[in-house]
Order: sequence, then C-alpha cells, then structure tokens
Amino acid sequence: MQFGQALRNWRGKRRRSQLDLGLSANVSARHISFLETGRARPTRAMVLMLCKALDMPRAERNRLLTAAGFAPLYAARDWSAAEMAPARAAMEHMLTHHAPYPGLALDRHWRLLRLNAPAAHLFGAFGIGEGDPLLDAILDSKAMLDAIANLPELAAHMAARLRTESAHHGGDPVLEAYASRLDTLAGDSRAPMAPLPAFVPTRITLGTTRLSLLSTIAQFGTAEDIALRDLRIELMFPADEATRTALTGAATRP
Repeated sequence: MQFGQALRNWRGKRRRSQLDLGLSANVSARHISFLETGRARPTRAMVLMLCKALDMPRAERNRLLTAAGFAPLYAARDWSAAEMAPARAAMEHMLTHHAPYPGLALDRHWRLLRLNAPAAHLFGAFGIGEGDPLLDAILDSKAMLDAIANLPELAAHMAARLRTESAHHGGDPVLEAYASRLDTLAGDSRAPMAPLPAFVPTRITLGTTRLSLLSTIAQFGTAEDIALRDLRIELMFPADEATRTALTGAATRP
C-alpha cells in the first residue's frame, strides 16, 4: 500500500480530520492533504510524528515507515531472547506471587503464554494449557461453556473487550471473528434492564466448587518491542469470600 493511502486509511480509522491531524503533528491541513495525495514526501521524523498522533500500534508504524521508504523501527523479539529476560522475570514474579489466585499471560490473540500453578489447575480441568489459543479452547469446549454460570453476561463483556482491542489495531480480523462468536452466546444480555453491577465476575463451577473471579489486566507501560507491547498479564482475584476460602484452602492441601 502506498504511504498516502495508508495514512488516509488510518486517519479514517481514528476519525481524525486533516485539520485535526495537522494540528497534532504541527503541520497544516494542506500538508496532510499533500502527503495523502503524494504531492509531498514525508521525512522519517514526520512519519513517526503522524504515527504517534494517530496512536498506531508498533507493527503498523513499521508498515507506514516502510511505505514511506524508510527502515522499520520496532522489533518483534522472541520471548526467549536475552533482551526479554527482565520482562520475563517481571512476569514470572507477578504470576508466582499471585498464587493462590490464578494468573496468566496472553498475547494479542489470547494465546496462553504462561499460567501460574492455580491457573494451570483451573484451566487444566478443561484440557486447556500453555500454548493454547484461550478463546478457541473456551468456545470449542462444551465442558468449559457449561461450567460458566453467567455465560451470556460474560460473553457480552468479552466481545466488547475484543472489539476495543481490535479498534486499537485498526481492525483485527481474528479478534473480530472471536467477538462475533461470543455475540451468539451473549443473546439479549447486551440490553440490561436493571442498573449494572460494579463489575462482572467470571463464575465457574469446578466439580463441587463454585468460583467467582474478577480480573485485572497489566501491561508493560514502556514497551517498544511489538510482542512485549501486545503482552497482557491477567490476574484473577476472589469476587466473594467463598472463592477466597476455596482458593486459599486448595493451596494448603498436599
């Protein structure tokens, strides 16, 4: 794709006018128009300024740089690379010390990169483990779907979350496809008649144990690596006293 067309596409995705984008990038709307039509060529610094103004993901910034004739700036390192060691250590610290509560690490498309012991026990009961695409594993597992007591409500929230993540990337077909599948499970839960609760927990029945969990999501705030930028660490906490007792009790049993 040519630079001008790519810039115009991203400006449309972010719903920015030429004037608005020009103000953010300290250039005129006329210059933005010239860049989009090919009448002007951007400098490398201008491309990066436009990428920042449009809040483009790192991988897309590389594509825009390439389209303008410049070398990519951002790498996508393998998780085992030496440069990633501090991030790996931070992630392991968070997950290990989060026990006895479940914690997991996910990539952009929700593939399970790491599970702490409580999460491995929880998801392992449904045949889900590290390396699995979590959403496929959930959506294709009747046992897992049957175990989620508030499935329509949870599916609606997950679909909304996926579409928010997709929008950040300028549209992600994989995330949009998952969201569509979740829509079918959500049913009419998207139009609640009563006031909404403070949060929507995940309610799971595991044998005779009923768990109610709420989640927090952590990311590396200063990451410039593409893979690290997409990494999310999800830490689950008890949403009620019965769940706290069940999880702490399981941790003390031999």
